Amino acid sequence: MSMPLSDGSDADELAEPPMRRQSVDGERLIALFSSLVQPLGETLPSSCEVVLHDLSRMPNSIVAIHGDVSGRRVGDEPIKGLRDNILGLSGDTVVGYYTTLNDGREICSSTMLIRDVTGNAVATLVINSDLSVWANIQKVLDTMYGRSTRAKVEELPPLSLAEPAERDRPTGETVYFDKDIKSVAIRLIKETIEEVGVPVEIMHKRHKVAVVRKLKVRGIFLLRDGVDMTASGLNVTRFTIYNYLNQLSDEE
Repeated sequence: MSMPLSDGSDADELAEPPMRRQSVDGERLIALFSSLVQPLGETLPSSCEVVLHDLSRMPNSIVAIHGDVSGRRVGDEPIKGLRDNILGLSGDTVVGYYTTLNDGREICSSTMLIRDVTGNAVATLVINSDLSVWANIQKVLDTMYGRSTRAKVEELPPLSLAEPAERDRPTGETVYFDKDIKSVAIRLIKETIEEVGVPVEIMHKRHKVAVVRKLKVRGIFLLRDGVDMTASGLNVTRFTIYNYLNQLSDEE
């Protein structure tokens, strides 16, 4: 998003570290928001981090952080370019601006400027989200559904949140409403087992290896819990699945 230009008042406050000590109210606010960083971070996805900057300590301004998106710790500096984004504040919050880390990952950030009772800026609370995580999830989904490239938005049919009425569905068609990627994986494991055509209870090793081979192609094992979910579906241990995968790798 493009950043709106401010009247420069925030820029003056943030461009140079304050030479004075924090006000009593400023210290109270920093203590209060510091106590909120961890519970807020634990509520958000693991691809996010929550950071509190004490503006009187610039450039080593981080006083509380939860998450590991940027690999920083208490006492570290803001992300390069973060101050420039904050300077674009037309108010005290900005949502959804983008910053690139040194390793090339793009993150989406939101920042709230915290002021004391006199109106002085004392801190910023920042949430950073690692967009590469969602890009990797999209790649896994594309692989599992057999898409070699991501479809363009304009090529997709209109999305309707309303479930079609039973009479509107073609006879014999099964409609799935997957809640998350784990639901997708469980359904694909079940379908793959059915494709092999032998009930799990009477499967021989060759049948189970065939299931694992198909699931490998579909990207199930790119998921963190892919091995465990497959082992559960085939009624074997996770070590057995690893043995099957090693066997397939040797055959390749």
